[in-house]
Amino acid sequence: MKRFLLTALAMLALCVAVAQPNGKATTTTVASPDGSLKITVTVGDDVRWSVTSDNEVVLAPSQVAMQINENETWGVAPRLNKLIRKTSTTKIDKVIPSPLYKKAEVVDKCNALTISFRGDYAIEFRAYDNAAAYRFVSTRKGAYTVKNEISEYKFDGDKTVYCSYVRDNKKKTFEQQYYNSFEQPYIIEKMSQMGQNRLMFLPVLVDIGNKKVCLTESDLVSYPGMYLHSQGDSKLGANFAPVPDEVKQGGHNMLQGEVQTRKPYIAEINGARSFPWRICIVADNDAELLDDDMVFRLSQENAIGDTSWIKPGKVAWEWWNDWGLYGVDFVPGVNNQTYEYYIDFAARNGIEYVILDEGWSVNKKADLMQVVPAIDIKHLCDYGAKRGVGIVLWGGYWAVDRDMDNVFKYYSELGVKGFKIDFMDRDDQQMVDFYERAAATAAKYKLFVDFHGAYKPCGLSRKYPNVVNYEGVNGLEQMKWSSIELDQVTYDVQIPFIRMVAGPMDYTQGAMRNAQKSSYRASNSEPMSQGTRCHQLAMYVIFEAPFNMLCDSPSNYEKEKECTEFIAEIPTVWEQTVALDGKIGEYAILARRSGEEWYVGGMTNWSAREVEVDLSFLPDGNYTVESIIDGVNANKIASDFSIKKQNADNKQKMKVKMARGGGFAMKITPAK
Repeated sequence: MKRFLLTALAMLALCVAVAQPNGKATTTTVASPDGSLKITVTVGDDVRWSVTSDNEVVLAPSQVAMQINENETWGVAPRLNKLIRKTSTTKIDKVIPSPLYKKAEVVDKCNALTISFRGDYAIEFRAYDNAAAYRFVSTRKGAYTVKNEISEYKFDGDKTVYCSYVRDNKKKTFEQQYYNSFEQPYIIEKMSQMGQNRLMFLPVLVDIGNKKVCLTESDLVSYPGMYLHSQGDSKLGANFAPVPDEVKQGGHNMLQGEVQTRKPYIAEINGARSFPWRICIVADNDAELLDDDMVFRLSQENAIGDTSWIKPGKVAWEWWNDWGLYGVDFVPGVNNQTYEYYIDFAARNGIEYVILDEGWSVNKKADLMQVVPAIDIKHLCDYGAKRGVGIVLWGGYWAVDRDMDNVFKYYSELGVKGFKIDFMDRDDQQMVDFYERAAATAAKYKLFVDFHGAYKPCGLSRKYPNVVNYEGVNGLEQMKWSSIELDQVTYDVQIPFIRMVAGPMDYTQGAMRNAQKSSYRASNSEPMSQGTRCHQLAMYVIFEAPFNMLCDSPSNYEKEKECTEFIAEIPTVWEQTVALDGKIGEYAILARRSGEEWYVGGMTNWSAREVEVDLSFLPDGNYTVESIIDGVNANKIASDFSIKKQNADNKQKMKVKMARGGGFAMKITPAK
């Protein structure tokens, strides 16, 4: 034991070792705080990093470089070791407050290695117990361009990859693939089977055998998002959309910016800055991915100060249910009477917001100051305010961007609480700049933002906590038009392990019409979900979403009081999150705490299964557990559920049966 302790202490104290084999290259190693994960950086004719975890190869030596202007490359030069100015190490050990997140605080603990080079740049590496990351840092003054960035991910053998390819596989060139909505389902294939001409968007998950490796990025600021594509030889390589040159208004209802031509580089830079983090998250078991904080941890600190005015919550949504009210004495649609009804429903049930989705502004004008005659925004804001319900407005990208400051100021003064901004469908530098500008301008006028038609989160919600959600997910809207060939139920138990690693997801759940495979059909006006009612309810626990929609009609919710009450009561931000169990593509079980109350959610794929919920995460004491579980007939009638109440303590393990495409949700409160 003494020898073990001495070895462990030495590993912590000497987290960096330097060697110069044959004088040709410099090799530096930095280990994580517990010594289990190691990053090795080799500087020779180029710079390569590799990662091991528990002595298993996670990432084989992979090149990192950045091409600057026309004739300079950071990280590539003959006898590069002569360009090293200095090597330094630091230890990071701090706690980050996170009041609008899935937990109250995030621990940031790692060992860092920075290699500074002549040429005004450095590469910083961080070794966490469960992740490795690096970024370029520039001290250069003045203007320059980034022509390209080389970021390789080479694996030891033919591994299995879970990835979302850009939507249209008929688009042969990368240029044609940069225009996409970032919401495709996952393809699972061996690296040897992957075509080299298809872009995949992050996060990407790689199964290396005993571990899973999730690849993503953070701190994406004024720089294009990273795609990956196969480069053969068990290697994935980065690809970036170049800077737009000419952009034309077009696309959906003239609300999108369609790039006509691009410049011969990916980013325009002015002055010193850091570049995005490239992250490899390493999970010994799948469940660890359900509660990962690396993207939040590596993003920038709060830039807006006071966040007390930001009120996360749930929102009644009309678009998915096609304004589908019934049993009323008026014709529902985009008119004041319909939205008054939605507001009344929200007020009766404690729902914080109602959204006016596409249709309230004049179509194809891309002008949010032109409102259709049947809508009075000021009236609806006042009507909602008297009932404790806030109004949120939908806006297309082009309409928001053309007059952002004026639009946000005007509607904020009317009483609007936030904007859902849609149809960006790009992640080049120009579009990434738009996200930050929209977040900052919205904060200026005390508005929150929900991005749709959006790339995955990259940490902007930490810098601007008024960014309350992102789409970038193949959400429930797909059920309005997709056949059963789109296996949404299996996707539902994939995304918590992949897409949700990047951050919150506006999946837009809450369907009250539910179907097994045999009864599912696409419908625009009477849409339904694949899977059971409890599968839908569990999403409110499992899916991270500070701004969370109720997608179905108030008329349907009014008939389902027990389910509606559960949805209305559940928080959308949390003080603690505990991943309990799960296997990607099969099932997921997650617990979250708000105050003294705990919620547990579980979902399964199309296989019925019995799971055991270990309550040892609870503090000592006695509890009341209220469970909404699949009914005995849910394998046939997917909307069937039952409610069960029982007493419990933290020594119990509760068995729960889930139907095909099923789930469960629990509310656990201290016994009185």
